[in-house]
Amino acid sequence: MLGRKNLLRKVENEILKNIPIIWFHCASLGEFEQGRPIIESIKKRYPNYKILLTFFSPSGYELCKNYAYADYIYYLPIDTKSNARKWLDIINPKAVFFIKYEFWHNFINEIHQRNIPLFSVSSIFRKNQIFFKSYGDFNRDILSRFTHFFVQDKESQLLLEGIDIKKTTITGDTRFDRVNTIRQQTNTFAVVDAFKNGEKVFVIGSCWPEDMEVLAAFINQNEENIKFIIAPHEIYEMAVKRIENQIDKKTIRFSEATIENAKNSNVLIIDNMGMLSSLYQYGEYAYVGGAFGKGLHNILEAATFGLPVFFGNKNYSKFKEARDLIQLGGAYCVSDYHDLTQKFTNMNLNIASTTAESYVQNNTGATKKILDYCEKYIQ
Repeated sequence: MLGRKNLLRKVENEILKNIPIIWFHCASLGEFEQGRPIIESIKKRYPNYKILLTFFSPSGYELCKNYAYADYIYYLPIDTKSNARKWLDIINPKAVFFIKYEFWHNFINEIHQRNIPLFSVSSIFRKNQIFFKSYGDFNRDILSRFTHFFVQDKESQLLLEGIDIKKTTITGDTRFDRVNTIRQQTNTFAVVDAFKNGEKVFVIGSCWPEDMEVLAAFINQNEENIKFIIAPHEIYEMAVKRIENQIDKKTIRFSEATIENAKNSNVLIIDNMGMLSSLYQYGEYAYVGGAFGKGLHNILEAATFGLPVFFGNKNYSKFKEARDLIQLGGAYCVSDYHDLTQKFTNMNLNIASTTAESYVQNNTGATKKILDYCEKYIQ
């Protein structure tokens, strides 16, 4: 990969010597959102530390490479013994945080050999993972080298205890802290204010073509005075044009919207990146995409604003927040247009809205618990 070409040489030239560093590693954007509250809290608590942030995926790196709270942002080098040794020789971190699912054998082994504190944050485990299989000795050995696991739920803690890993604390998911901060610091947009114009809004976030197969008919046949904001996962021209062709109602792209034409439009298509988390403030309902494909996107960004959330019924079960909110009555999985219409019609908006908002508020606080525990290692 081009982003890793001459990476170690670049890092060696850029890292300041004799400056204490804390290293955070995220696979991609989703894990970054979980690590972000800890990064920003550490910068406030310990301003003398530099933050080094690494990503595995290009999508995560490209979207976050200008993140202001990290002093150094790189790809993670390929996980080899020599890379791990050279990397740690250069950065010499005082502590390391791996977010959620990141378990790289050579890096973890080298960190352990150097007695550097290593923490797993917002990790969540399921019994069908290789760590808990009879043939999972190698992978269990990787987990045993962590200093501490901050897990999301009791099931994860019990699974780890079952393989004799007892260095665990149930702290929940740091994304709750992140979306709570978004709610408090959200941006507003004059064009979106004009588009809403006092009407109820249904926000559709991170939708894929599979989602739009369900949503297009729902939008076209909805007879209530509801407007729709669509923030597709893919915003290249053909993807946006495809959505426009599916919708019969008056549609405007954000890039072409003005106060005047937005007010008279029924559907606003967001053809840029970075706005979605702030757009939920304008909504009364939300649909979040991905669950008809590889996996559900972040529903907490909608729930924190008190929006009941709809999503596809095929690939959401590994997301604890989705299971929780369905059980509580703040979210609904749907199989097709008819199922969406029925559940939308039968929903009590006030109850579902209060349920979604309360769920987020009741689960904040993971960041403080983690930092309070790690204080003895960082200081």
